[in-house]
Amino acid sequence: MTALAAPRQLTSLAGLEPIGLAEVTLLADLQTRVDRKYLVGADVVDRLAVAVLGGAEVLTIEGRTAFTYESVYFDTPDLQAYRDAAHQRRRRFKVRTRTYVDSGQCVLEVKTRSGRGETVKERTEHDVDARSALDGAARRFAGMVLGADAPVEDLVPTLTTRYRRTTVVDRVAPMRMTVDADLVCESPAGVVALDGLVVVETKSAGRPTPADRWLWAAGHRPVSISKYCVGLAALDPALPANRWTRTLARVR
Repeated sequence: MTALAAPRQLTSLAGLEPIGLAEVTLLADLQTRVDRKYLVGADVVDRLAVAVLGGAEVLTIEGRTAFTYESVYFDTPDLQAYRDAAHQRRRRFKVRTRTYVDSGQCVLEVKTRSGRGETVKERTEHDVDARSALDGAARRFAGMVLGADAPVEDLVPTLTTRYRRTTVVDRVAPMRMTVDADLVCESPAGVVALDGLVVVETKSAGRPTPADRWLWAAGHRPVSISKYCVGLAALDPALPANRWTRTLARVR
């Protein structure tokens, strides 16, 4: 993976009141989520913070508010998982290792779609030094989640993403919001970076949050964005990518 510069924190978010990881996790577990994603400039986040996040809190661990994530995605050689997502097939999956770089923790995540269209995520611990590979135990776990007919033996690493995440909680709204900055995607085809752009994701019990309404009023609408799919499509224009046309226009 291409090396990144030293972590930088979004000043507008770093100045919010701190909240600990245990409390953020508890609040997340109690909340039924509706997610909305936006691709905006970092300056938009600064204005959003001033306008509606004055009473919010930012996840803070040992004085830091931005944390580095690295994900390695696994797919079949013909990119079945990507193509299933591109064509919005009901049965689709995503397999990745996620490394929390600052703590050194690594997990294997397998994501599927429920019959009602909800994302279901199963995870298990994974060796951080082997995050770009799936051993027998990892493949068995993926097969247990995906079913006997899943192509788990064919899975190979196809894309690596790296970014810095800041998590904000607004108890009054109520809302959680993540801001992913400095996103870099790398595959054998090359590297693409979202210079100056950040991915904002609001998570609420259903109703639009004050952050959503402010973003809409400022001209920013929710977009369809998958780091894995947009990263691959940006690196290989021959892939089917109509679902992400608006997002790719900005990335490219």
